[in-house]
Amino acid sequence: MVVNPLPGEPDRPLSPPSAEELAATAHTLRSRSAAWRAADRGRALTAFGAAVARDEDLLEALVADTGRRAESELERRAVAATVDRWVRQAPALLADRPDEPSALPGIVVGGEAVPYELVGVISPWNFPLLLGLIDAVPALAAGCPVLVKPSELTPRFVEPLMRLVPAELPLRVVEGDAETGRSLVGLVDAVVFTGSVATGRQVAEAAARAFIPAFLELGGKDPAIVLAGADLDRASSAILRGGTANAGQACQSIERVYVAREVFDDFLRLLVAKAAKAPAGPLVTTGVIPEHLADAVARGAVVRTGGEIERREGWHWLRPTVLTGVDHTMRVMTEETFGPILPVMPFDGVDEAVELANDSDYGLSAAVFAATEQEARAVASRLRAGAVSVNDAALTAFVHEGEKDSFNLSGLGGSRMGPASIGRFVRRRAHLVNRSPRSVWSV
Repeated sequence: MVVNPLPGEPDRPLSPPSAEELAATAHTLRSRSAAWRAADRGRALTAFGAAVARDEDLLEALVADTGRRAESELERRAVAATVDRWVRQAPALLADRPDEPSALPGIVVGGEAVPYELVGVISPWNFPLLLGLIDAVPALAAGCPVLVKPSELTPRFVEPLMRLVPAELPLRVVEGDAETGRSLVGLVDAVVFTGSVATGRQVAEAAARAFIPAFLELGGKDPAIVLAGADLDRASSAILRGGTANAGQACQSIERVYVAREVFDDFLRLLVAKAAKAPAGPLVTTGVIPEHLADAVARGAVVRTGGEIERREGWHWLRPTVLTGVDHTMRVMTEETFGPILPVMPFDGVDEAVELANDSDYGLSAAVFAATEQEARAVASRLRAGAVSVNDAALTAFVHEGEKDSFNLSGLGGSRMGPASIGRFVRRRAHLVNRSPRSVWSV
């Protein structure tokens, strides 16, 4: 059953396909691969993106599942922008490679992009629409049919979304739980997963058994470093928003903050004052938030703002929560919390800041604030993170052009961002052409 967050009670059954139905769907999509590769993909995708951007039923379904209207509207616009970007960029990125001379006289090398016949996507609940389609759209643009299984916590968008899919677009989104996801991996030629490290390991293992590539975008514990010369007003505002937008339930959220000791008190005063005025956000799920808060307080952390999960209007809410007196013995500093919690810790010297920031099993992204760009980028280059926002926070939520690879347990596989992203969904076939009068094997 699917829980309606408003009353907090199950109100509808989850409707996963049977194993046979899922296999039949995969077979049908795969059978459309050749036709889709030859189709006017840009036209079909553009029509789809425009429909997503304006459909009110889709918006209301997202709001019903997440309690967020502004963020759900942002999801619709982001999907439309993603479609537009890939429709514009895909032709050049996928173009046949021109013949070029090889190291052997008379031999030229050309090539072509060959899309996978079927791509599977398993997506999370925090941004159901956007993360359900952020990989599906470039895969479709590359010429791949796509089968998507979103989270069972937020499935209400599936039905209105499927009504918007043009007949010629080989995209199918199905409801389902973990069992559906496991079945999907064995039916596709490449799989993309966004979610926890624990589930990501299972997906990777299943993909290895099926001998298909897996592209994994997993957890984060993003640090922010504030150096002594930084603009503290700017840094405190950016870190607050970067850590609490969408109630902190985003992989790129700032989850720990390290501040130069000489400006720690001034920064903290600004952050606490701003956090105290910020509204609470609805939590799709409380997850490990209560455990992390309890562990931190038991070990000596001080709650400066927020700190108590409220129950109202059927939802769980948590105000932006600032913690001090924290250290790396606490789970809130080392494990992904996925909530609007900002633990703040002082450091003495840049080396210590880098050591603390890198003391993590994760390495998704990070942020550095300094007096100059040069100073910030010098620190950024020492961080084990796939993307570093300089004098701002969580920029990967808005800027998708920068190619990045995750460090540590935050992911595996090619970049989701930048032009290279679409390359995950094709194999490159080389054409080796001998234009000389004799074979290289001639004696």
